[in-house]
Amino acid sequence: MKIRRLHYPNGLRGKLLKLTGPIFLETLLILTLGVVDTLMLSHYSDNAVAAAGVVNQLLNMVFLLFNVTAVGTSVMCALYFGAKDTKSFTQVVGVSLLFNAIIGIIISALLTFGGKQMLVWMDIRPNLMPMAVTYMQIVGGFGFFQAISFTVSAVLRAANKPNYAMQVTCLINIFNIIGNYSLIYGHFGFPEMGIQGAAISTSVCRGLGMLFLFFVLFKRLIHRMPLAYFRPFPFDKLRDVLKVGMPSAAEQISYDAAQVCVVYFINMLGNEVLTARVYIMNIVIIGYIFSLAMASATSVCTGNLVGAGKKQAAYILSWYAWKRSLMITFVASMGVYLCGRFLLGCFTENESIIKIAMSALLIDVFLEHGRATVLMFLFCLRSVGDVVVPVLIEIVCMWVFAVSFGYFMGIALGLGLAGIWVGLALDESSRGVVLALRWRTQKWKQRNLIR
Repeated sequence: MKIRRLHYPNGLRGKLLKLTGPIFLETLLILTLGVVDTLMLSHYSDNAVAAAGVVNQLLNMVFLLFNVTAVGTSVMCALYFGAKDTKSFTQVVGVSLLFNAIIGIIISALLTFGGKQMLVWMDIRPNLMPMAVTYMQIVGGFGFFQAISFTVSAVLRAANKPNYAMQVTCLINIFNIIGNYSLIYGHFGFPEMGIQGAAISTSVCRGLGMLFLFFVLFKRLIHRMPLAYFRPFPFDKLRDVLKVGMPSAAEQISYDAAQVCVVYFINMLGNEVLTARVYIMNIVIIGYIFSLAMASATSVCTGNLVGAGKKQAAYILSWYAWKRSLMITFVASMGVYLCGRFLLGCFTENESIIKIAMSALLIDVFLEHGRATVLMFLFCLRSVGDVVVPVLIEIVCMWVFAVSFGYFMGIALGLGLAGIWVGLALDESSRGVVLALRWRTQKWKQRNLIR
């Protein structure tokens, strides 16, 4: 059966590409927020970059708790949207927003009052500690903005309306650039605040983004949310969301915990290596961002198709999307490596940092192919509710290769950042193979998340 013969509005390929474009731009703009902060701080202080980089690694791990609901929300909404079950769709949105808002407020309070202790556990250098604490308390303290925004954005994607989230993110990027310029360097009558200014700008912009997304959600998608839908409270919908979200969040938390260990190893190698790692993470997004967008769009299509009872169509579409993802990833990652010196030069003139980073960028070409495969089949398996077994296998792979082997190559053998990157590449590649094989078995076709 060929994809173009499948009976689906506008064709599956057209639907996939129509979703991929806005998701690609939205993801690019979200990641650009971090790049802009790093780029603008790099012209203020390399130490500020290192401090913000360590804090953001910790915050990313903590914020993954929000995905307990966001991932489950995306999956269940996509299924109910495909099944055209408006009532269940609305119930999932309501319970998810309430749950993530509560979790977000609790986590924000913990980061505000316990963030310094987390940085102490990371053994961050004394000269970075004051800046890191300031950044942690401000950005972490308003983390609940992210909790709610994640949920609304997931709903819009599941309902095939990612263009609205993209437009909101574009506005926020513009505001963030203006805010950073004003508060980091002290322009337009504002004092020069350095890393504190970057933190304030980021938090304010995330708050505005949350408000804009709320407006779009209730203006363009859910015109009313009847209280009758929530009497009695639909605990079954919350249970379904958590059933998918909790294993997925466990995998992401494990991944970020492994990355924190990797950052700890890099921190042992010195400030220059730590700073090089931050710069690398900000430029390799060019290499994998398309595969991330393609995987997200494919998971939405998969959920919609499975909800409509078209499981074979979802299976065929996934392999088509994977092949296209690998092609683009190869071109993009090679381009990043070939232009690596120029891109790194936008952040720093320190030749030592550039040399360290270039050695890891070559290995990153291989890493990105593994990551593209992981993203594609992980998202597809999530969209059909097959999460537990893949998560367990993934956790083993990341701690064996990314952490243990990375330490052995980078620290024990003395290969530095390049050795650690070898461990990361092996981790992504092994997980990609396992997930692809799991998807290929088609055991997920026996599952039915919605009634």
